[in-house]
Amino acid sequence: MDKREEYVEQLKAAQDWDVFLKKHSGLPGRRGNLELAQAAADAGSQRQFKEWLRYDEARAPTNTPGEFVAFCGVVGYGRLLAEGETSALQLLRKWASDGRWRLREAVAMAMQRYGERDMDAMLAAAEDWARGTPLEQRAAAAAVCEPRLLGKPGHVRRVLRMLDRMTGSMARAEDRRSEEYRTLRQGLGYCWSVAIVALPDVGKPLLEKWAQNRDPDVQWVVRENLKKSRLLRMDRRWVTGLQARLAE
Repeated sequence: MDKREEYVEQLKAAQDWDVFLKKHSGLPGRRGNLELAQAAADAGSQRQFKEWLRYDEARAPTNTPGEFVAFCGVVGYGRLLAEGETSALQLLRKWASDGRWRLREAVAMAMQRYGERDMDAMLAAAEDWARGTPLEQRAAAAAVCEPRLLGKPGHVRRVLRMLDRMTGSMARAEDRRSEEYRTLRQGLGYCWSVAIVALPDVGKPLLEKWAQNRDPDVQWVVRENLKKSRLLRMDRRWVTGLQARLAE
């Protein structure tokens, strides 16, 4: 029995799940208890998830145990979505714009549960989000750029097209001082590397195209991806060559 399964058993025996989740949340701290969050999503009910989402930003600010309870609720809705509760998708899109970064991460984890069950359906939803606000775009990118979901070339091509469109959207943006814009830029600063490793022959030319763009934020995104060890392991010569071109 792994840690996640142990937590499921402990939750089933707990008298008050909220108290248990808060006590073992790992917050305040640098890392929330992701194993417990997944266990709560596995074992909880829709009624519980709805109650946990009452821990909004005013009631449960960033890095508090209450924030973790809301985190579990969001991941739980990912399980419901994977099980066919399509109304959960609209709720997850709403939480993609939460002011707390952990809740936005929970949305990506929730969508990945959906992708494990039906990657084509999850990609269709993510492609819709990719036409939305910067935070919705970031949630879409974080959701689809998960190595375990990128086993089929057709799926990776769709992901790369999404990243290409989002990078173009970022390059056309006029307001670059907002936190939402910076969050999207940060996400694109690693997502490209995940997708490129999954399908190098398609991904590398796309990043090379963006390397020729002189927009400073696009340049930052390209440079950040080229720092990722996964790309160095894939093709060190290509990485160093592209870095040299950027430095010219």
